Amino acid sequence: MAATLISDIIVPEVFNPYVTEKTAELSDLIASGIVVNNDRLNAMAAAGGKLIRMPFFKDLTGTDEVLADDADLTVNAITTSQTDSRLHLRGKAWGVHDLAEALSGADPMADIGDKVAAFWARMMQAVLINSLQGVFADNLANDASDLLHVVAQEEGSTADATNKISGTAVLDAKNLLGDAAGSLVAIGMHSNVYTELQKQNLITFIPNSRGEVVIPTYLGYRVIVDDGCFTRVGTTDGFVTRVYLFAAGAVGMGDGGAPTPTETDRDSLGSTDILIMRRHFVMHPFGFNWEEDTCAGEAPTNAECALAANWDRKLEKKNCGVVALDVNP
Repeated sequence: MAATLISDIIVPEVFNPYVTEKTAELSDLIASGIVVNNDRLNAMAAAGGKLIRMPFFKDLTGTDEVLADDADLTVNAITTSQTDSRLHLRGKAWGVHDLAEALSGADPMADIGDKVAAFWARMMQAVLINSLQGVFADNLANDASDLLHVVAQEEGSTADATNKISGTAVLDAKNLLGDAAGSLVAIGMHSNVYTELQKQNLITFIPNSRGEVVIPTYLGYRVIVDDGCFTRVGTTDGFVTRVYLFAAGAVGMGDGGAPTPTETDRDSLGSTDILIMRRHFVMHPFGFNWEEDTCAGEAPTNAECALAANWDRKLEKKNCGVVALDVNP
């Protein structure tokens, strides 16, 4: 009996849309409403070039005028600007010996898709977390100091409750957006910070769309736990960890579709089937501009995304949709 090969199971025309859909389903960022994806961003990501220019209309300025029968109203213009986002080029290959055994079951496509989709959901989340590190790097970079609230102290060994995450600290952080704070829907944190909230019995779970009580919340914000959240050693000792509050739609995502997103290969001598995947995508916090100051390769690494030199804020802070809070874990 002939062996079942990965090329017998993977049909790219079916597999690629399936993985894209499953990635969105498994992504906490998308499920929470932080990340928005639409046809326009997809088209821009697929249009070619390393930089994707996103024009926008600036907010209306000035005040109203008192009507009079002997004076005309002043005609004002709406002005425009743009932010640049970066096209990310990523790929991954997996080799499995005797794949038919590993994929035994009723639905091998779903088994592969779930594993690959979960991987890409984590990788795209890592791009965003590193980009935010660059946006808020060094506390004062990119005009972001007015979007950062600090309760942490640099000598972590003597930190007390006032230096850790708390309702007061989070509310003070959200207030950095003033009357726009109502747009905040989610909070991202390191697992150490999440554990601290669990110890205080402050995490509430709500049902998902299937009625399963699995979604953690804090102060009404959906909690996203990611150990990639920026953590550094304090100036003296201990650690300082960054927590992020996100507005709905604070991040734009575009799927550019690599020219050959999925390939399969066979190492006959090694009895190994190989699955190769490539992704071209945009993952960009709105309100900030990609500066392309430091990028050694064809596309930035996560470490380059985390550099302050590659970011600059373009919009007024209320329109940026993300604030940060530094705490001791």
